[in-house]
Amino acid sequence: MSLATELQQVLAGFQQNAPEPVKAMITAAKAQIEADFNREAAIHEGDKLPGFTLPNALSEEVSSSDLLKKGPLLITFYRGTWCPFCNLALVHLQKHLTEFEAKGVTLVAISPELPDTSLSESEKRGLKFPVLSDAGNAYARKLGIVWKQPDSLRPVFDSFGHNLPKRNGDDSLEVPIPTTLLVDGKGVVRNAFIEADYTKRLEPAVALEWVNKLD
Repeated sequence: MSLATELQQVLAGFQQNAPEPVKAMITAAKAQIEADFNREAAIHEGDKLPGFTLPNALSEEVSSSDLLKKGPLLITFYRGTWCPFCNLALVHLQKHLTEFEAKGVTLVAISPELPDTSLSESEKRGLKFPVLSDAGNAYARKLGIVWKQPDSLRPVFDSFGHNLPKRNGDDSLEVPIPTTLLVDGKGVVRNAFIEADYTKRLEPAVALEWVNKLD
């Protein structure tokens, strides 16, 4: 089953089962970011990827310069492990991990969640690629892909038991716009998928097509 099909199933389940007030608040917030997001202000193909040094699930520092020494990177930004759409995207990348590794590509996932949260979730989901913590979305902000979610969603997160302040270490409710970048060995962004509609994600098969076109 494709990632898109599974994402649509999750969306359909939400639309069918979510209480109407909750559905209305989430739908309104989603429509607003889709309308307001400035894609032109975000990172583009051909741009040099800004360097990063971020902690992994064990709080060990991981740098983009060290990763690039091994070859190209496929970097995916996700909102958090509380997001079912994000979890599906990560699982589908994991399913294709050996194919990316065979091409010399390193997968990297980045979210604003604290390292201890990343560790527990990555272990549970069996992810075998680096999961890095971007505290306060500082790095995502450099790429122009941060969404400050409206305060109207605070009671929604509370009702679902998603404690974002605890998960992220701040009370901002900010999350990255779901983004996947293919960066070549020289640190140049060759392909970019940046989608304000967080129910849509890049298919791993498309990412592999990107990789196959690298020089």
